[in-house]
Amino acid sequence: MEHVAADDRLDTGGRVLSRLGPRCLAVAAGLVLDRLVGEPPAAVHPVAAFGRTMERIEQRLWADRRSNGAIYAATGVALGAAAGAAAGSTAVAVWSVTAGRELRRVASQVGELIAAGDLATARAELPALVGRDPSGLDASQIAAAVIESVAENSVDAVIAPAFWAVVAGAPGAAAYRAINTMDAMVGRRNERYANFGWAAARLDDAANYVPARIFAGLLAVLHLQRAGKLLATVRRDAPAHPSPNAGVAEAAMGAALSRQLGGTLRYGTVEENRPVLGDGPRPDPPDVPAAVRLADRVECLGIALLCLVGLSSIVSERRRRTA
Repeated sequence: MEHVAADDRLDTGGRVLSRLGPRCLAVAAGLVLDRLVGEPPAAVHPVAAFGRTMERIEQRLWADRRSNGAIYAATGVALGAAAGAAAGSTAVAVWSVTAGRELRRVASQVGELIAAGDLATARAELPALVGRDPSGLDASQIAAAVIESVAENSVDAVIAPAFWAVVAGAPGAAAYRAINTMDAMVGRRNERYANFGWAAARLDDAANYVPARIFAGLLAVLHLQRAGKLLATVRRDAPAHPSPNAGVAEAAMGAALSRQLGGTLRYGTVEENRPVLGDGPRPDPPDVPAAVRLADRVECLGIALLCLVGLSSIVSERRRRTA
């Protein structure tokens, strides 16, 4: 009986490997496609279409109750997973829900404006990256906002959809993007969404928990000589952040750049005192392109690891079948 059970476990493991290899390669292909051509056009972008659909669903379901918000969130996840399944290709699904190229483009553009001393235009462009009030920010504060956005959104727009695509293929990638989009729409902490947006916000926290830590781990790999200090900084600073995931990504980026992020933020008329993340001086304009390069290298490392795992799994599966 023990021999039979062991054989069953090996057979199950073989089936998992047979799916994992091609899926990892498909995820890598989707990320490469985003790097080469960017996001789909806005007129046909599936995330934009999903957002419009969820606006209509919110109009029908909204009530100041968590139960209604839970129904809204469950509906959105189901729609996202169904759309991913309909796509029929993990690579296409990953390409359509990732936005690493666009994130880095916009961040670089704002960084160039700061470096040129055009703070008025930089402030006008900043809302494309962050939700805080840009009106009173100086060059260092704008740079910090951009760097924090690059860190957090590298998780949201690259690492997390890739992770969930590895776990569950095209439906996993699309369901994740549905969760992240719903959090952006209704997960805000204001009077209207305090209860209705609770489920979407908690789903987003759960969906990003592992990807945020993968991002920090990849940064540590890129800084092997300082990996221990980087991870120690994350353990020290991230728990004080109001988000269980954004704090991890931002603390890791701050440590990688040897810059101090966080601090007091303003969202409209609301002032929020965020914890300090990382050590060193406050960011300067040149730190923005440095952060963009780091985010780019993290994605490249992720693609390389996906290819390595994918090819290794395929080779192992072929050997298993011929043994």
